Amino acid sequence: MSELIQRVNKIANEIHFSGTVHVKNSEGVTTKSYGYSNRAERIKNHTNTRYGIASGCKIFTSIAICQLIEEGKVSFDTTLSQCLDFDFPYFDENITVHHLLTHTSGVPDYFDEDEMDDYEELWVSMPMYHIRSLKDFLPLFKDMKMKAEVGSSFSYNNAGYILLGLIVEKVSGYVFSEYVQKYIFQKAGMKDSGYFEMDDLPERTAFGYIEKPGGGWKTNIYSLPVKSASDGGAYVAARDMALFWDALTQDRLLSKDMTDQLLKPIVQVDDDIYYGYAGYMQVMENKTIKHILMGYDPGVNFRFVHYPDTSLTIVVCSNKSEGAYEILKKIEDILI
Repeated sequence: MSELIQRVNKIANEIHFSGTVHVKNSEGVTTKSYGYSNRAERIKNHTNTRYGIASGCKIFTSIAICQLIEEGKVSFDTTLSQCLDFDFPYFDENITVHHLLTHTSGVPDYFDEDEMDDYEELWVSMPMYHIRSLKDFLPLFKDMKMKAEVGSSFSYNNAGYILLGLIVEKVSGYVFSEYVQKYIFQKAGMKDSGYFEMDDLPERTAFGYIEKPGGGWKTNIYSLPVKSASDGGAYVAARDMALFWDALTQDRLLSKDMTDQLLKPIVQVDDDIYYGYAGYMQVMENKTIKHILMGYDPGVNFRFVHYPDTSLTIVVCSNKSEGAYEILKKIEDILI
């Protein structure tokens, strides 16, 4: 893959990319890191550096739910009111686990991209350092009116995945992060991944950086909830995401039937883009061409694709707000 590395190096230098790139295909595995995990101390990113991946970890929540479904503790048709005891005065009683997983529940989102341009706006009235558990998110949306009818068209929704995380906690008896650590990360061999608190990060964890309007950089510690949650924010090493996908597709996290159900397209988002229980996928002539995971937060940029036909997996983790897509697209242009 020497030619691939040379061409990725070129684009990485052009865009001042900071992060780690991991590529796995029939020719082998390549991992390359760029930039700094700590700019002030000039500590470089390495292959085992841990990065926040924002919404890229919604798939962990989906798998946790599917595991509990296989145990008979909940079902895709279980309603929100059957699972949780919290008061949602305006929520439709017909909202199901299926609706929440597929972003078709119509519940109001605590970060509505139609109304807010900047994620940092959320923490003016509710300081981010108060958000340390899933229930801490509830005041941000539980008393709001429905955004759309249940079962309506796809509308990306973070609050729905907070509710799914609360369901995991209710029916499993575990704190959500502890459940995922035990039943997903450990099973998949993801030794460098976890749900961490931003004011207590472990070693080898990259700070997320936001470019300031006047030049220079600041960390994202005042831009995100202090602890990652069931809608996003887990920290992973790039190679851990490849290990995770191997564990998933080799049926080590779920049964084969449930894995197939998790990975199938369900809701059409765009012409050839669908959403299932496990993120986005490109579908052409009723065949899944590639699976897509992505995540964006201030100071966080993550992209992942897997091509089932060729077993090509590309993981790009960045500790800046931009750059992951550009690197991913260049690798796709070279290898596809």
